[in-house]
Amino acid sequence: MRVFYFIGIALFRLGFFLAASFHAKAKRWQQGRKNLFPELENAFAENKLTLWFHCASLGEFEQGRPLMEEIRSRYPHYRILLTFFSPSGYEVRKNYAGADYVCYMPSDTPAHAQRFLEITKPVAAFFVKYEFWYFHLEALRKRNIPHYLVSGIFRERQPFFKWYGNWFRKALQGYAVLFAQDDDSLKRVQTISGVKALFSGDTRFDRVLQIAAGAKEIPLAGAFADGHRVLVAGSSWPPDEELLVDFLNTNTEVKLLIAPHEIGDEKINAVIARFRKCSSLQDAGSIVRFSQADAASAAAARVLVIDNVGMLSSLYRYGQIACIGGGFGAGIHNTLEAAVWGMPVLFGPNFEKFNEAKALLKNGAGFTYSDSKTFAAQLNNLLNDPQKLATAGAQARDFVKSNAGATQIVMGELVSTGILK
Repeated sequence: MRVFYFIGIALFRLGFFLAASFHAKAKRWQQGRKNLFPELENAFAENKLTLWFHCASLGEFEQGRPLMEEIRSRYPHYRILLTFFSPSGYEVRKNYAGADYVCYMPSDTPAHAQRFLEITKPVAAFFVKYEFWYFHLEALRKRNIPHYLVSGIFRERQPFFKWYGNWFRKALQGYAVLFAQDDDSLKRVQTISGVKALFSGDTRFDRVLQIAAGAKEIPLAGAFADGHRVLVAGSSWPPDEELLVDFLNTNTEVKLLIAPHEIGDEKINAVIARFRKCSSLQDAGSIVRFSQADAASAAAARVLVIDNVGMLSSLYRYGQIACIGGGFGAGIHNTLEAAVWGMPVLFGPNFEKFNEAKALLKNGAGFTYSDSKTFAAQLNNLLNDPQKLATAGAQARDFVKSNAGATQIVMGELVSTGILK
């Protein structure tokens, strides 16, 4: 199995190398690792206590961020090393002030894993959600470096729980603690002998509460929303946008604040062209880009298109209902960023992997749809019933607050076992 895994990683790297000439993301993935080790040797020449955090991408970063910042606040003498697997995480957070050094994770080979640890010398490592890179875990285990899984999720389809999974299960046995974010994950991983697993909950709840508490006013969005009923579409994809076009065409009193998942000029122009198909959005000023708007043009518009990164979590406050994208693709995006503002959350049919979405549905704060008809029905049911809208919003906010605290559970374990000093 070790040989097969090594060959798989080699083929994976070869695939990125071949794709780099015509695929921008693959090119960034490859180039970002090109001079990684010489740069690390220079950055880590000074001997200092280092904690290593690894996140697959941006979503996992937000999940690990509360723990990083709590450690930074209480134990500032530690150097924090943050690595990413994906360019979509690294490019957005490469200048994150909460870490001392941000870079890509080396590809998962024995040589790379050994060299990475020889240079950085972390005293502990933290992997977020479900990052299981065998050779990096093996290298940590051989060096007796304690490592932890934060807000872990374990599902039956993962190789740890298959008849052929013994080799993969060994990788878990090196963890000091696997912090599970839900009871099902905890029960599954407890069936594997030789692992320590604890329930912590999901640190994302702590993170969205932090965001809401520190969010700044966005006057342009305030001018747009003032006195109107507003839908906020977060991380939308074309299938989501088509449903919104249909809805706005028959609900001319409703405004839309939309933050597409991809914000390059070509993508933003395609979003605007899509909404121009709506007969009620033909006027030149009915759709404006955030970067090109002023207070007057925003107030006059019906659709405000957000063409930047990092603002969405603070924009939800300006709406009454959130529509979260991705439900017709690989899966929905972050519902908690909206729910924390006390608003009902709508999303498409692909939500089964997301425990928080299922919980929002169960407690009446979330609503799902499968097509234009069910989408419109869910929205109209809320917009036409102020009491139902208010109740669903309150339940959304209460759901977030009642599930906070995972960061302190993890910190308690780290302090009590002497990992943090």
